[in-house]
Amino acid sequence: MSTSKKAKIFRSDLSNSEFPIEERVSGKTIRSSIFKLIEKDNPEFTTDKFLAMSELNNYRQKYVEEFLTNQLGSLSDLDHTVLFSLKDKNTLSDKLDNDEGESMTFGQRIADKVASFGGSWTFIISFTVFLLLWIMLNIVFLANKGFDPYPFILLNLILSSLAAVQAPVIMMSQNRQEEKDRERGKKDYMINLKSELEIRMLHEKIDHLIISQQQEVIEIHKVQIEMLNDILKRIEK
Repeated sequence: MSTSKKAKIFRSDLSNSEFPIEERVSGKTIRSSIFKLIEKDNPEFTTDKFLAMSELNNYRQKYVEEFLTNQLGSLSDLDHTVLFSLKDKNTLSDKLDNDEGESMTFGQRIADKVASFGGSWTFIISFTVFLLLWIMLNIVFLANKGFDPYPFILLNLILSSLAAVQAPVIMMSQNRQEEKDRERGKKDYMINLKSELEIRMLHEKIDHLIISQQQEVIEIHKVQIEMLNDILKRIEK
């Protein structure tokens, strides 16, 4: 391996694996809550050692999972879906929309379409026109001697049959609406939970960045103090 290639990688003290030098993270810059998790799995890891950013992200993920477990007692399928979305860095809302479209059965699609048409002005106006034409045809044009004279027994049979079919369709549409409300509540819960966890992880990353910058500033101050001491020693001589 060439010297230039060696200079661009480092060996992690956590897994003893090689990573790009850009991913190197000092143990001094890790928050205490995350460091305790690392120290629990790797007792030999100290603040003077280094690990890769990807390894640190894995422990951040583990910290979030333990936080949820402590808060909720146990993780549901919704919680695991949120955690997988955080790990894969995917947009949760798009996945939920796709899952909803794929999970709908043929009967549910028909129920939604029938309920949508039955509750529209198109259905009301069309059915009203049908009733008026039926009545006018039998009373006016056929002089009440047509195929369904007054009191319109055939029409009553049709209306009764339609009502008998429409009642379970309305119940199906109500059940479907309740399912949609439950699914919408699950979506809101998952999106809000992911937002909260991402904010917590963002705070952790900002704190890590601040600590890292503070360490750099301290090192610069140490170098400056050493330079001043050297200058004072030269002046004294």
